[in-house]
Amino acid sequence: MSILILESNAEFYASRLAEAVPDLEFKSATTEDEALSLAGDARVLVGLAPYLSPRLISACGKLEWIQALTTGVDNLKGLKDIAITNCHGIHGPQMSELAVMMMLAALRDFPKMLANQKAHVWERWPQPILSGRTACIVGLGAIAEHLAGVLAAFGMTVTGVSGGRSEAPGFARIFPRERLAEAAGEADFLVLLTPYSPQTHHIVDAAVIAAMKPTGILVNISRGGCLDEAALVEALRAGRIAGAALDVFSASPLPPDDPLWDMPNLIVTPHIGGFSDVYHEQALPILVANMADYAKGGVAALKGRLDR
Repeated sequence: MSILILESNAEFYASRLAEAVPDLEFKSATTEDEALSLAGDARVLVGLAPYLSPRLISACGKLEWIQALTTGVDNLKGLKDIAITNCHGIHGPQMSELAVMMMLAALRDFPKMLANQKAHVWERWPQPILSGRTACIVGLGAIAEHLAGVLAAFGMTVTGVSGGRSEAPGFARIFPRERLAEAAGEADFLVLLTPYSPQTHHIVDAAVIAAMKPTGILVNISRGGCLDEAALVEALRAGRIAGAALDVFSASPLPPDDPLWDMPNLIVTPHIGGFSDVYHEQALPILVANMADYAKGGVAALKGRLDR
């Protein structure tokens, strides 16, 4: 059974998987054109979900399973008769560290420090600390639980908002979704970590932003569609909240003429939340386990790990 891997570290995955599961044939490609030339007999396609194009998927004439190297598989949801698994559960460290970086940078106005350095300006001001503040995390999955533990180490109180959970380790209090505005009003930081769906489209809208403290900071590291960006722009222009930090956007990459680039007190990062310099090592154990099961029993052996 032929497994096609499209990724910059494809050769790493192919060599390690071949050692662990010698009954399968692994082919590696680093470009789509290279992958297309190898796709004809591929039963399994491995890669970062957003880069698995309809063209490549169609070229895999025997395709029965896609192993995404991401957690999100939004672009694959319309596929029929193809099993999909993801790399859920490995993103806690990098996502949490990005959230903390954003929170500290916004709270301490670190962009101003960098601008002062460039201008050779020596300016000091009292430095706010995370200890004693409250962070409300919207969405209570594995990443949120990891982040809650990290924030606790800074001496923070962590609350949450969930559509299905009423308790989780590390959370002092959990609000149902219909009380999101109340939860946002109590927090110093509102952190979005909820998956995107019709139910979470613009879950943080003008009303939720209006409920935030004037000193509140909004952080979105989930999906762009979860935030009403127009409402955020209006709030930032009016100075109704202290700041925001966004890693994800409704349009990605963020267009050069998008007003978000020039908003006061807004930090923009280019959708780096899930990245790490050891990502291939983080993902490998999931791939090894799934491939070993597939070699023994085909797609049926993946039951319980399928994204849908």
